[in-house]
Amino acid sequence: MKNSKALRKSPYKRKDNIAGYLMLTPWLVGFILMWMIPMFISIYYSLTDFNLLNTPSFVGIDNYIRAFTKDKSFYQSLKVTFIYVLVLVPLRLAFALFVAMLLNKKHKGLGLYRTLYYVPSIIGGSIAVSVVWKQIFGNQGVIMSLLNAVGISQTTSLLGNTTTSLGVIILMGVWQFGSSMLIFLSALKQIPYSLYESAQVDGARPAKMFTKITLPMLTPTIFFNLILQIINGFRVFTESYIITDGGPLDSTLSYVLYLYRRAFNYFDMGYSCALAWILVAIVGIFTIVLFKTQGSWVHYEAGRE
Repeated sequence: MKNSKALRKSPYKRKDNIAGYLMLTPWLVGFILMWMIPMFISIYYSLTDFNLLNTPSFVGIDNYIRAFTKDKSFYQSLKVTFIYVLVLVPLRLAFALFVAMLLNKKHKGLGLYRTLYYVPSIIGGSIAVSVVWKQIFGNQGVIMSLLNAVGISQTTSLLGNTTTSLGVIILMGVWQFGSSMLIFLSALKQIPYSLYESAQVDGARPAKMFTKITLPMLTPTIFFNLILQIINGFRVFTESYIITDGGPLDSTLSYVLYLYRRAFNYFDMGYSCALAWILVAIVGIFTIVLFKTQGSWVHYEAGRE
């Protein structure tokens, strides 16, 4: 009897499946054409000597060996990018959480404040904003004028100094905290207020409630934001390219900017593809480590999935 019912339903299920696949087709075609095929082509080129003009010649893993054994700029770009990520991500997340906690309280015009704080994340990575940032911290910019006004004379701008140029790039990254802030704000609203009321009855201070209630309840959100911001940090390009072009003396030479130079300045496409896959491996290692260690600090309400 059950088999007969299944047979009667199967044509409808097949129609539903067909409809589902038809709806999925535009995305599937785009994924194959825009992601899968270019990905395999990139893997192939990373194993070849190819400069966009010659016929690719297979060289195996020579491009990868070259990166780790012969290329000093490769290590410099890695160093700059690691410093950028390790400094930027904690600062951005801390500032985003701080602002989210301020906006979690009831204030007049709260919706407007949330929108204003989110705007830098929308336009922050654009070329126009990078140009403005360059003007602000340049030789004739606002920062230099303010320093001179208070009696601090500088012969070079913050962007022209090897010790401060990367800090300017990091500061611009921290300024783009809006997306993380909105995610934190959404998570804060999910924390039951009864927990804070119970803590207040027990005489807990705000700092204690933050460390014992807010932070543990936010650890899944912190974990999610941490993954996103690490990935975005390793992909930094526009700021380094527009504001400093990797200078001075390669002090802001990000990994993706160096990859771009090898591909489109030197037409070393095979080598640049190898650099791209090394970056994929680095980001993958960071992600795997975070997922493996989340059990020791990420607290889920229903236990670890």
